[in-house]
Amino acid sequence: MSELKLKVNGMMCEGCENRIKNALSTLEGVEKVEANHKTGEVKVICNKQIDMSVIAEKIDDIGFEVA
Repeated sequence: MSELKLKVNGMMCEGCENRIKNALSTLEGVEKVEANHKTGEVKVICNKQIDMSVIAEKIDDIGFEVA
């Protein structure tokens, strides 16, 4: 398993956290997603190698920005 940590701009509340969690959970290989709007951090735990650009694109698609 691998763990990716990202800084994400635009998260303002728990609803934002949930949007990110739900979106990233749909990606193949994503085991768990943790998002914290207070710190602006997203942690993605994967059970297989996933390209960072795929994760960043998914975050951008729902209106947030990877820093």
